[in-house]
Amino acid sequence: MDNKEKMRRFKIGQQNIKTAIATTIVALVYLLVGRNPTFACIGAVFGTGTSMDNSKLNGGNRFFGTIIGGLLGMGLFRLYIMIYPDGKTRPLMLAFVFVGVVLLILISRLFWVGAVQPGGVVLCIVLFNTPVETYISYSINRIVDTGIGVLIALVVSWLLPRERMYKILRTLHLKKKESAPELPLEEITETDVTKE
Repeated sequence: MDNKEKMRRFKIGQQNIKTAIATTIVALVYLLVGRNPTFACIGAVFGTGTSMDNSKLNGGNRFFGTIIGGLLGMGLFRLYIMIYPDGKTRPLMLAFVFVGVVLLILISRLFWVGAVQPGGVVLCIVLFNTPVETYISYSINRIVDTGIGVLIALVVSWLLPRERMYKILRTLHLKKKESAPELPLEEITETDVTKE
């Protein structure tokens, strides 16, 4: 691989810009309302793809996975604390996580196949890392935050489709060329802007 090809890999492309815009908007909204933006920002990162279809797929994976894993985790954890009210992990939790993963995969196959991995993350966090007092609010907050992040990412992807991003980046490159004439215009092409 030559130096020119290596440098092309480090160019800022359309998905990079859209992801940064969506994540920054989410963080700004959450900071303005006084909430921690972490999980909403994660939803925005997952929800931004190379195209609108890709954004829907990735965002859907994250959103539906969080819903399925969160609701399943709440139900199983509720059953578990009926047996062990302190919620501390005991060997019985192994049976709950086993059943939870099996149910998660079955439910995901019915509703959204790509939900398994993100759903498994939320399921395990609820079962192993959430205090008894907050497991319901934690699960609901993760679902809402993820949904908001994914929604904002989809809006940004819709407002800035590949063709519009190409025009914006091309215009920025032309302005850069005017201020630094030694840069050849051919340096930026549609494939540079659109490939990620």
